[in-house]
Amino acid sequence: MFSTPKEIFLTRGVGRHRERLTSFEMALRDGGIAQFNLVRVSSIFPPHCKVISKAAGLKKLSPGQIIPCVISENRTNEARRLIAASVGLAIPTDRNRYGYLSEHHSFGENEKRAGDYVEDLAAEMLATILGVQFDPQKSWDEKREQWKISGQIVKTRNITQTALGEVNGQWTTVVSAAVMIS
Repeated sequence: MFSTPKEIFLTRGVGRHRERLTSFEMALRDGGIAQFNLVRVSSIFPPHCKVISKAAGLKKLSPGQIIPCVISENRTNEARRLIAASVGLAIPTDRNRYGYLSEHHSFGENEKRAGDYVEDLAAEMLATILGVQFDPQKSWDEKREQWKISGQIVKTRNITQTALGEVNGQWTTVVSAAVMIS
């Protein structure tokens, strides 16, 4: 049914509504992906896959299409509760190898903290398949803003959506997704 994805794009959204499910739908709409049948997949970034813009990716898809994606979501109906949903990506230098996507959802973390955490998580998962030890405190090259894992440079990025819960008790939902295109 699915073939190996050749491209991927990242998106995020927030939705608010009195109904929990509708707030999720609104978050998907905000992210531009509500019109697709999303199938959650695990966390492998395929070899030779290219990260493209959301706008370019959406042009390649049709409403109703079944689309694999890695998605993170979080929700609350508590007033002013901070929620986050993040997807991280770690791409190895050797594009013949596969990389990792990671999902993280949390309460009380701002966008930077949640985004940094999910990138660390993806980089750590990649390090395990490279067979090397990984210490996020020592492997990050601040000057170049890249990971060095056992001499290999690894590019990471994230997409994170945060929001505060509505004061009126409505549901607030955040989503972040990596959408795969074959």
